[in-house]
Amino acid sequence: MNLKKVLTWVVVAFILFYVIQQPEKSAELVRSAGEALGSAASSLSEFVGSLV
Repeated sequence: MNLKKVLTWVVVAFILFYVIQQPEKSAELVRSAGEALGSAASSLSEFVGSLV
């Protein structure tokens, strides 16, 4: 079996285990990641807007 496939399955299994064991913390992690991505997109938008 390919090492990349094995590592991918290990990561997926760990994520599923974490979500099942601590769903509230998982939701907070996803929420904060979404906020960070939104903030980055907003900053990028402002930067591009200032170039025009």
